[in-house]
Amino acid sequence: MSDMTPKKIFLTKGVGRHRERLVSFEMALRDAGIHAVNYVQVSSIVPPNCKMISRDEGLKLIKPGEITFIVMSRNETDEAHRLIAASVGVALPSDKEAYGYLSEHHAYGITDEECGDYSEDIAAQMLATIQGVSFDDNTSWDERQEVWKLSDKIVKTQNVTQSSIGQRGSWTTVVAAAVLILGKEEESSKESHKENHREAPKENSKENSKENHK
Repeated sequence: MSDMTPKKIFLTKGVGRHRERLVSFEMALRDAGIHAVNYVQVSSIVPPNCKMISRDEGLKLIKPGEITFIVMSRNETDEAHRLIAASVGVALPSDKEAYGYLSEHHAYGITDEECGDYSEDIAAQMLATIQGVSFDDNTSWDERQEVWKLSDKIVKTQNVTQSSIGQRGSWTTVVAAAVLILGKEEESSKESHKENHREAPKENSKENSKENHK
């Protein structure tokens, strides 16, 4: 069985609107660029040595119809003027041989920044506890962030967040997602490269030489 450990990860987000609830979700997936895959929602671990890449680069690595593993946050409303948000937070360790965390959060009535900070904070807290970094739950996110930076055990935290305001007469859906890439593209490319650069058998080469000199 091939290795099922993701080699790359990218973040994306989207918003969709339609009078049908399911179609509004489809529109949000289209906006995020992940509508054509058969996604499987998974839990929230970033594997060791998993490379964070851009959305543009990541979208080139997924194929229509393939099984794709995604950590997704989703929110929706059919109420006019209601503010909704969905976010995925990321926390990566400084040690590339260690694993990181992803966290999903969705909420009503809060801004992009508030929702994003919350999901990022949760991911960082989970990583901090596994890395043995102490912190005070009662301190602010900014204060905890400074503690983690000084510990040198958490190298990066970030989030991807989508918010929107509901409209009358339609459903509004927001999604935020971390897409995990298994690295099959790289393996296929390497195999193709090997095939193209394989030398022809010596016997065939001799036969071709004789033909050319007849």
